[in-house]
Amino acid sequence: MSDTVTELENQLDFVNTQIREKYLETLRISEAEVVFTKANGEKRTMRCTLDSNQIPVEAVPKSDGNTTKVNESVIKAYDLDKQGWRSFRLDSVESFSPAG
Repeated sequence: MSDTVTELENQLDFVNTQIREKYLETLRISEAEVVFTKANGEKRTMRCTLDSNQIPVEAVPKSDGNTTKVNESVIKAYDLDKQGWRSFRLDSVESFSPAG
């Protein structure tokens, strides 16, 4: 029984990783509309991107050589409407719609 549960958990981890990578791949080349539930329970729609051509120069992160551990369950993206960096949890996404 526990082997089956472990196997399913591993499959779920794999699928979640694939979803995260697809979201990141899309955001790096264009924008997307993400509908998700915030930690306080409020539903939020965010038009966001990771495309450096769409992010103001002063807002593009500058590498200082430090590496911090990435939280695999969260994606940080630039909110095009609020003009700032925001994040959303993968498990809270209701829809992800690429532009175009």
